[in-house]
Amino acid sequence: MTTDPVTSSAAEPREPAPRRQLVGQGLLIAGLLGTALVGISPAPYVIERPGPVYDTLGDTTVDGDEVPVIEVEGAESFPTDGRLDLLTVYLDGSRENPLDWFEVLGAWLDPRRALLPVEAVFPEGRTEQESDEKSARDMTASQRAAIAATLTQLDVPFTSTVVVDEVSPGDPADGVLEADDELLTIDGRPVTTDAELRAAIADAGVGAQLELGIRRGGAESTVTVMTAARSAADETPIIGVVPRIEYDFPIDVTINLPDVGGPSAGMMFALGIYDTLTPGPLTGGEHVAGTGTVDAEGRVGAIGGIRQKMMGAADAGAEWFLAPVANCREVVGHVPAGLEVFAVSELSDAIDVVTAIASGGSTGGFARCT
Repeated sequence: MTTDPVTSSAAEPREPAPRRQLVGQGLLIAGLLGTALVGISPAPYVIERPGPVYDTLGDTTVDGDEVPVIEVEGAESFPTDGRLDLLTVYLDGSRENPLDWFEVLGAWLDPRRALLPVEAVFPEGRTEQESDEKSARDMTASQRAAIAATLTQLDVPFTSTVVVDEVSPGDPADGVLEADDELLTIDGRPVTTDAELRAAIADAGVGAQLELGIRRGGAESTVTVMTAARSAADETPIIGVVPRIEYDFPIDVTINLPDVGGPSAGMMFALGIYDTLTPGPLTGGEHVAGTGTVDAEGRVGAIGGIRQKMMGAADAGAEWFLAPVANCREVVGHVPAGLEVFAVSELSDAIDVVTAIASGGSTGGFARCT
């Protein structure tokens, strides 16, 4: 008598343990390699971090020599005291030298550093060298504007001319205006400041024909430009030029900071020049820091990297900080311990705040970022 074989319901035999370990190790290595490859791949960000701090009332080193940051000739100058610090930021990364994702992650975890999209700092089509050159031009322009703002504050007359610095490709002025053209009039009205130029274009509106009186190579002529909207989503009228203002001052002011770029030190330059040209130390020996652009009329404008600049000010020992009103949203909740921040919109506001600090009087009535 025969019987059917018994069919077992038990599971099939497992792979030998060494083989399973090899497979697991292979997957782990592959995952690590994948992570490493992603980590070292280019990231579309740059990093801002606190940079050097410069006292506009102090000295700096140029070509191995100690020289004042601000030197004035052609006018009486007066002794200063205390500190009026301008702040800078270091910038890591660019289109040509991109950061990797490991660096981006490290910055994201570090409250002293900030991430910015690379296109916000290095626009498409602009090389790192071109960006550095523009930063240097912005610094020169900010220094000239600081002198103008100070002289305006002191009621000292000077003259200015609006010059085309750049023409934006594809905009209305392209092919009509050229770099270094002097803009003399718009529709017969004299134009001598950036504010007057912008106001004239704004008053004309989109689609208006403007008659520009210009000087090119010493010869005067008239050209016509049609205004256009800035973009489909922005109806601000433009002609497509980046202006610069050239001044004829009655005094000579030299600012010795050759390795610093950008426009954000304008207000602090103006305060330093004002202190140098007026009797008595403006700060009263106090340590004040600040940042902000400034124009010839003394208006203070927004800047980038204000959180890193406040950290730099605190690191340098400043107790007081002047911030543009336009940056207040970024200031709130990020003020370092021991730093008191004031919000200013005009050079005269900054002067009033520093004067109150110097006197030891109450500063409760001055604007803050809230």
